[in-house]
Amino acid sequence: MFTGLIEDRGIVKSRSGSNLTVGTKLFETASPGDSIAVDGSCLTVSNTGNRSLSFHCSAETISKTIISGYYPGIEVNLERPLRFSGGLHGHIVTGHVDETAEVLKVKRSGEGMTVWISCSGNSFPLLVEKGSIAVSGISLTVASLAPDRFSVVLIPETLERTTAENWKPGSHVNLEYDIIGKYVLKQTDAFIRNRRLRDYLEQ
Repeated sequence: MFTGLIEDRGIVKSRSGSNLTVGTKLFETASPGDSIAVDGSCLTVSNTGNRSLSFHCSAETISKTIISGYYPGIEVNLERPLRFSGGLHGHIVTGHVDETAEVLKVKRSGEGMTVWISCSGNSFPLLVEKGSIAVSGISLTVASLAPDRFSVVLIPETLERTTAENWKPGSHVNLEYDIIGKYVLKQTDAFIRNRRLRDYLEQ
């Protein structure tokens, strides 16, 4: 479990097939078997050394995230798992990416930035104005909504600590929708379906 508060901006050193190596200061405290969120995707450390962390990415992970687009030199957001003794300063992030999306528009305002990001029609019900969403692992608040997009506002602190400052129209990001919203939506749909079935059987 993660919080969406980024600890380091790592640098991809290599990606070959399912193997990914990222240079990061987190190598000092990580061990093989540990979980690390890389742009919001929970990966398992396979090796440490040379000021880097290495990961083995499953075919499922590569197909569902932006990892397939990584190349040497690209920056990624990194976060270690939440410790139960720590504070939940972002929101509950599982590290299981729901879908990838495209940055549609970027507007600078002073030292901050507003970003519009695409979303699928199936995912739109999971978005709530002023609700939480993880974008490439960053815990952000939904500022505005439209059927095919949403916007988030990034403060200077977030831009400095994450890769969001590099986003531009056409950039691709990982999206993880709020886990509480996903459970509520599933249970509500099940209740509606069961009620309709009961109504049909009682006719």
